[in-house]
Amino acid sequence: MLASGSYPLGFGGTSMLSLRTQSRLFFTGFILSSFIAALGFYSAIAAPKVIKVAKTDNLASIISEGAELERAHKWPDAIDLYKTLLKEYPDTPELTYGLRRSKIHFSIERRYTDKSFNQQLLDMSDDQLFRLYDEVMSYIQNSYIDKVVTTYFIAHGTESLYLALNNEKFLTRNLPQTSSSDIQQFRNVLKSRYWNKELSGTDGDKKIILEIAGLADRYTGLKSNAVILEYIFGGFNSLDDYSSCMTPSKNQDMQNSIKGEFVGLGIELKAEEGQGMLLVNVLDGSPAQEGGLESGDYITSVDGNDCRNLSTEEAAGMLTGKSGSKVKLTWSRGKSVKELQNTFTRRQVAVKAVPLAFMIDENQKIGYVRLTSFQQSTATEIEQAIYRLEQQGMKSVILDLRGNPGGLLTGGVEVLDKFIDQGVLVSTRGRDFQDNLEYSAHRLGTYNGPMVLLVDGNSASASEMVAGGIKDHERGKLVGRTTYGKWSVQSIFTISNSLGLRLSTAKFYSPKGGWYGKVGVEPDYKVDADPKAIIKFTKQELPQDPDVLKALEILTDPLYTSR
Repeated sequence: MLASGSYPLGFGGTSMLSLRTQSRLFFTGFILSSFIAALGFYSAIAAPKVIKVAKTDNLASIISEGAELERAHKWPDAIDLYKTLLKEYPDTPELTYGLRRSKIHFSIERRYTDKSFNQQLLDMSDDQLFRLYDEVMSYIQNSYIDKVVTTYFIAHGTESLYLALNNEKFLTRNLPQTSSSDIQQFRNVLKSRYWNKELSGTDGDKKIILEIAGLADRYTGLKSNAVILEYIFGGFNSLDDYSSCMTPSKNQDMQNSIKGEFVGLGIELKAEEGQGMLLVNVLDGSPAQEGGLESGDYITSVDGNDCRNLSTEEAAGMLTGKSGSKVKLTWSRGKSVKELQNTFTRRQVAVKAVPLAFMIDENQKIGYVRLTSFQQSTATEIEQAIYRLEQQGMKSVILDLRGNPGGLLTGGVEVLDKFIDQGVLVSTRGRDFQDNLEYSAHRLGTYNGPMVLLVDGNSASASEMVAGGIKDHERGKLVGRTTYGKWSVQSIFTISNSLGLRLSTAKFYSPKGGWYGKVGVEPDYKVDADPKAIIKFTKQELPQDPDVLKALEILTDPLYTSR
């Protein structure tokens, strides 16, 4: 799908680069750092971890909590803690850099537990990697939403290498026999001589990388390809939080999420230290469901290998495989002492954008539609769901976008177009003329009945686009919690060696010109919810869900529905 040519979604054609034509698609989705999408399962957008911070005036003791998590290499927990602390103690340098440091370490660990990185990229020659570096830089300079100073990009590569030299996964893979004193000597040289070093002359960036690679070999025996890769991947830390360089496997994951197709078991999971991999969801008709797995189970071993203390990323490597291959899983359920076991065969699993649509109130004829992502099939699925419910006499609808991280920009536009009959739906503004676009509604096929939109803190990007459009047009009421606050558009490029580049190329704005980046869209009716609770999206549980109950209250109020 992404091998060549422009992506046919009506965004103005191919990227205007002085490179060979590459695929480009406009994407608004995001993935929370703690939950990694991978073949065989897809990311769980579950309730964020609740970090309890003891009330104290001793900031040093609070900071030590984060340092302890870092020493234990619990990077996702450290990230969550620092984010929580920064809300209470903003502009605290120790916390700000603690968060930054933890994010970089987490990225390094993700790379070094990625098979495609270890087996493909680390085997490339210096010449191949520098050609790849040039290609990456060309895309950044031509497409990224802001101009990037190369010195700044290189400085972040140096920082990434510096931290990698204190990262267990990096050291185990690259320097298993090198003494810690030799490594520390080289780290000291990096910090004293190359921290924010200005570049000079033609190809000054590559000269610096080669110079540092030579010193790395002299002090530690570190191979130059590992150094160059830290500059390619680590340099992206100089961009915004939504831009990244994706390994071949992560690029493939992205393509699969857009198509809504995966090869694997059909489960959503997240790591819980000491217990295993918590199954947040098991897809209907998947190998996992057919083999007896249920939501709430904990996978404890994969092919006989204990996974109770693995990260989500490490488990991904064990769970993924080709279609037709088998995997033996052991899992626990509830308080049962006896563990369950079965062998599963991986196969292609279709992930529905609309997994649930039913009449939640037969008497009042109120429909419920759950929308989990904005992928290629979203427009068709939402249209079919609304049509089926209208055939059953639906008079109003609840559209549930809670936990929906976004996806294709066109998916958001097409969903809005289904509920708004005229006017601007969304506009985008970027650095390039082709990123400055305005999308308008088409009256044909619009659903005009009363509606309520359910949102929460994990409703992001395209979900927020829908929320902003519904609110600005006063088309319906928003219920739940403030949305995530991601209002930027990424273009996805596939370049040489199947590497993927995800670059922020524009911001999007609500019909009235609102931009809610880092702020989010406020609901009309706020409903308090336990942040630790996992919402059960089933026909049995939803009628008692607090957000749904509020939506039903609104849609049965004659003052609202009669307007």
